[in-house]
Amino acid sequence: MPEHGSNGHTTPFVEIDRADWATLAPTTELPLSPTEIVEIRGLGDRLDLSEVTDVYLPLSKLISLYAVGARQLHRDTSRFLGRDTLATPFVIGVAGSVAVGKSTSARLLRELLSRWEDTPRVELVTTDGFLLPNAELERRGLMERKGFPESYDRRALLRFVANVKSGVEEVRAPFYSHLSYDIVPNAEVVVRRPDILIVEGLNVLQPPTTGSGLAVSDLFDFTVYVDARTSDIARWYEERFLKLQQGAFANPKSYFHRFASLSREEAIARASTIWKSINEPNLLQNVLPTRSRADLVLRKGADHAVNSVLLRKI
Repeated sequence: MPEHGSNGHTTPFVEIDRADWATLAPTTELPLSPTEIVEIRGLGDRLDLSEVTDVYLPLSKLISLYAVGARQLHRDTSRFLGRDTLATPFVIGVAGSVAVGKSTSARLLRELLSRWEDTPRVELVTTDGFLLPNAELERRGLMERKGFPESYDRRALLRFVANVKSGVEEVRAPFYSHLSYDIVPNAEVVVRRPDILIVEGLNVLQPPTTGSGLAVSDLFDFTVYVDARTSDIARWYEERFLKLQQGAFANPKSYFHRFASLSREEAIARASTIWKSINEPNLLQNVLPTRSRADLVLRKGADHAVNSVLLRKI
């Protein structure tokens, strides 16, 4: 019998509640210290020892199994074809809304996966580096749509991931500064044939823009979507904005320094305006529709903790 979701429709996923998922954790000592967990945690995210042990340790083991399986399949295929070719990196895509915690998830996966003996070299690249420079966004009238698919150099991103996936020895990506809110000229992120590459970003799971085209999502071996109710994400965004106002925005070099002097009421109003005019429309129009394309969905509750995992049926 086909499985059905809570709305009664058939679903390609099997849902596993947190308690059952936690039992799948490897019976090994947690490879991260409490200090490392704090350093990985993003502003406003809930990430503690139980979250790492219950949710992300089993996930890292599952992905490690996929990566090892892909390597074995490559060896078997090469043997079948009578060719001796090097295995290429296993590429993971991590998607989700602004403020949902996908960056923390990606950083944590990088650290955990690098602890597994079969995948010691793990690199992480965010799609922020492939945003068009602010000057170009201004020229195209896209500054108020920053983060929407059209604000990225999608060809450059596709070329970057394709080169990594093809086994190119050294691949370079632009560097993005959250302080200046812009691409940094002459700064690069260099990736050198990792065992695993994690690509994190809002729109990484989007399908091709044309029927015969290729999307970066076509190059992923495993994909994760970090999910939560839109109303909860909106609240988290507001809370994060207030924390940034007291922190990073206070730096005179920050692009958002002009918000540092706002009263609490004014800051809340500004955060709400930005959310409703930019981030929520992008979530509803572009990001959320890609959730069903993921191999695994981390579903968060109102407290920012993962309460269930949806795994695509094999």
